[in-house]
Amino acid sequence: MVEQTAISQLSAAMSDQPAPIYQRVKQAIISQISEGVWKPNQRVPSESELVNELGVSRMTINRALRELTSEGYLIRMQGVGTFVAESKGYTAMLEVHNIAEEIAQRGHRHSCKILELREIKADPEQAAVLGLSTGQSVFHSTIVHFENELAVQLEDRLVNPLVAPDYLQQDFQNQTPYTYLMRAAPLTAGEHIVEAVLPLRQQCSALSIDANEPCLLIRRQTWSDTRIVTYAKLLYPGSRYKLLGRFKGHG
Repeated sequence: MVEQTAISQLSAAMSDQPAPIYQRVKQAIISQISEGVWKPNQRVPSESELVNELGVSRMTINRALRELTSEGYLIRMQGVGTFVAESKGYTAMLEVHNIAEEIAQRGHRHSCKILELREIKADPEQAAVLGLSTGQSVFHSTIVHFENELAVQLEDRLVNPLVAPDYLQQDFQNQTPYTYLMRAAPLTAGEHIVEAVLPLRQQCSALSIDANEPCLLIRRQTWSDTRIVTYAKLLYPGSRYKLLGRFKGHG
C-alpha cells in the first residue's frame, strides 16, 4: 500500500501558478522524481488515491499519468500499478532542440568536452551535404555532451562558413553550437535520418561505452532560407538516451 506521506508530499509540491490542473499535477510528479523523493521502481499513488488527496477529477489525474508514461517518467503495469521509471534522458526526434536546455529541464547539469574545432577542406561527401564544392573550406567540430558527468551525446558537426562565419571563434563551453547557429542563421527547415548503429572505436572512447553498446544515430541537415547551414551526426548511447516524438492526428 502506498504511504500517505508520498501523496502529502505531492500535494505540497503542487504549484499555484496559473496553468491547466493536469499540467500542475504533472510538474509536481516530475519534481518529486527529479528531486529523488520518488525513487526509480517505486510504486506511485493510484488514480483513486490522487483524486481523493488532490481534490481533482479522475480525468485530470488520468491524463497527467498517461502523458507522464508516454514521456518516460512512469511505467504503468496493467493490474499491478504505476511505478517510477528508471532515469533515462530523451531527445525530441522530430524537432531541433538545444541539448543543454533539454538537460536543464530535467533538473540536471549539462557540460561538454570539445574534441575538435577547426577549419578543413571539404571532401566530396562533406561538400555534398553542405551544398558546396569539393575543396572548399568548411568548419568541423566534435563535442561530447554530458548530463551529470555521464556522456549522453557525441556531436560531429560540419558548418557552412558562408552562413556562420564566426563559428570557430565561439566559446562552446558556455554556449552550444545550437545557440550560436540559431542566432547566426535562424532555422527554417530541417531533415532527420535516424538509425541504430554500433559505435566505432573512437566513438566508444569518447562516450566511455563498450564496443557492443547499441547506439542511436541522428543525421541532421538544417537550412536557413535556401542555404544549408549545418550537417550533424548526433550519436547517443542506447542505454542512456531515447527519442521522443509527438504528432497530432485527425480523429
